Amino acid sequence: MSHKLALAFTLFIFVSLAVSAGEGSTGVEVQIGVDREGLPREVTNYEGEIRGLWRDGRLYIGGQPDESALKYLQDQGVSVVVNLRTPVEVDDRERVPFDEAAVIVELGMEYVHIPLGGEEHPYSPEAVARFSDVLKRHDGLVFLHCTVGWRASYMWSAYLISEHGFAVNQGMARGKAMAISDLPIEGLLGQEFELAVVN
Repeated sequence: MSHKLALAFTLFIFVSLAVSAGEGSTGVEVQIGVDREGLPREVTNYEGEIRGLWRDGRLYIGGQPDESALKYLQDQGVSVVVNLRTPVEVDDRERVPFDEAAVIVELGMEYVHIPLGGEEHPYSPEAVARFSDVLKRHDGLVFLHCTVGWRASYMWSAYLISEHGFAVNQGMARGKAMAISDLPIEGLLGQEFELAVVN
């Protein structure tokens, strides 16, 4: 099994587990301002550097921001930044040449770290639950990011599926509109696949 296919399968399991975890939810729906009929829109007129930026309801979703981009997001009204990068990534000053958490706190925003990736930080329903808690505690704008928006798109898709009753394919379509690519097997076979949750 190729690395990409194995990763896609792992993420499918992540979404499936998130759906299972959401089956016992309280039914209290957090207002996220998402148009169920639309898709996230790409934001192109921002300041600073971000490796891809999209807006979906009250969420900005994207890749690693620089300090200027964090200031821009704060100016737009973002009050919380959720970082999905692992500690190894966050602490590597070649990858992130500044202390992101410190800059965010200096700007008066809350920093939340929910690392995803590798055996130490698996894709899990607990990660989705932590992200869900952030949205329950804050009713303003939130910026969710990883390196290029890929993990962030998966997290957003899983959250919508588990907490807001989106069908799996509907949630995944939102991720594909941002940073999730087609599954490798879809390209190899020349056709789209419908994902389904297996209980």
